[in-house]
Amino acid sequence: MKTYKIALLPGDGIGRDVTAAAWAVLEKAARLNGFSLDATSYPWSCDYYLENGSMMPADGIEILRSFDAILLGAVGWPRKVPDSVSLHGLLLPIRKAFVQYANIRPHRLLPGVQGPLRSDGFNILCIRENTEGEYSGAGGRVHQGTDNEVAVETSIFTRKGVERILRFGFEQARARRGKLASVTKSNAQKYSMVFWDEITQRLSAEYPDVEVTSYHIDAMAARMVMAPDSLDVVVASNLFGDILTDLGAAIQGGLGFAASANINPDRSAPSMFEPVHGSAPDIADLGIANPIAAIWSGAMMLEHLGEPAAAARVMASIEATTARGIGSIPGKDKTDAITASVLSALG
Repeated sequence: MKTYKIALLPGDGIGRDVTAAAWAVLEKAARLNGFSLDATSYPWSCDYYLENGSMMPADGIEILRSFDAILLGAVGWPRKVPDSVSLHGLLLPIRKAFVQYANIRPHRLLPGVQGPLRSDGFNILCIRENTEGEYSGAGGRVHQGTDNEVAVETSIFTRKGVERILRFGFEQARARRGKLASVTKSNAQKYSMVFWDEITQRLSAEYPDVEVTSYHIDAMAARMVMAPDSLDVVVASNLFGDILTDLGAAIQGGLGFAASANINPDRSAPSMFEPVHGSAPDIADLGIANPIAAIWSGAMMLEHLGEPAAAARVMASIEATTARGIGSIPGKDKTDAITASVLSALG
């Protein structure tokens, strides 16, 4: 029997609850489809930081490198540890060390879920560059605390980084409906974003079967609200992709349905899968977090591992659950009830 080694990072707040829910579903799906999942859980979190002075041990990356995939719950607890510390201490180092340059987030309405828009026919795949751009961490501050204080944050766009994420987007569009929307702000950012547009146009010649449209970020934000059904694959830089995917989560019914994958496309290192709703400290330990985003992220993990039948089975069980009205309305159902419904639908 094939066995996959999975690192579990439940993290903070509701991350612990939704990871447990997702894992129960994934284990059952694996069992029903003739393979197994072997989990090792690590307590790396803001509590770990307060006890140890770091978000993970010094050899944390090497520990994770031996796994087939990573399932993350949520990281962050601002009242305990600044978000800039928790993010740069765990999530970003993992993405960069394992070259998880493609962040994939699907946006569509599940059966029974009412989104805020009239349109329910959209199916958008947002692809966000995940390792450079505006979140490169290049910069600094001088003369801190004085009237002459200066803060500089430099975006880094490399030809390799931009080309590989765009090529990934073209390939995804080719496998879907053949439409790619590339998002920049090249009218205002005349170096980095013009650079991105130029590479988009050059690569488009290699994909004559893909319809390519370039949008400015503000126009794309409006289009996702006014005409989401006109979009197929959307590819954007780190910052723009971050913003657009939260907008995508909003139109699909809320962050409780926001799944994601941090992919290393050449599989030279493990990829990481996570819901993007955050740790939600205000509802931590109340048992009311919606686990669907985490379970959906788990289905994406199974797909990446080469188990498409199991992934499809999990997605069908999620859809059967929301179609029954369970987990379809934020805050209505308990975490355990939603999980039990998905588990029941699996069988």
